[in-house]
Amino acid sequence: MPPSCHLAIIRLRGEKTMKRTVFAASIVGLVLVGFGTASGQAPSSDKSEHYSQAQLKQMTLAAHTPEQYKALASSYTKQQSYFLRQAAEEKQEWERRSANIVSVNAKYPRPVDSARYLYEYDAYKASEAGALSLKYAQLGGTTAP
Repeated sequence: MPPSCHLAIIRLRGEKTMKRTVFAASIVGLVLVGFGTASGQAPSSDKSEHYSQAQLKQMTLAAHTPEQYKALASSYTKQQSYFLRQAAEEKQEWERRSANIVSVNAKYPRPVDSARYLYEYDAYKASEAGALSLKYAQLGGTTAP
C-alpha cells in the first residue's frame, strides 16, 4: 500500500474515536443535567400558586363559593402585577428605541414599533386581569385588592 493510504486510514480511525468521545461526553452531560434537575426541584410550601390558563378557565366554571372566588381574584391580581411589570419594562425599551429612529423608509415593523406593540399588549393584559380580579373579589365578598 502506498503511504497516502495509511494516512487516510489513520485519519478515519481518529475521526471515529473523536465521534465516540463526543457522543460519550454528551450522554454523560445529559445524565448529569437530568440528575441535577431531579434533585434540585423541591416542592414549594408557598401558598401562592400559579395557575395555567386552562386551570383558571376550569376554576372559573367551577367557582361557587366565596373562597373559590377569592382564589380567582388573587390569581388575577398576581397576573395583573406581572403584566404591569412587563409593561414597565417594555415602555423603557420603547423609549430607548424611540431615541434611535434612523430612517423614515425603514422596513416595517421597525424595532420601535415592536417595542410599542409589546407595551400595548402587556398594558391591555394588565387591565384585563385587573377587571377580572375586581369582578371575582366582589363575587367573593371582599374589597378590591
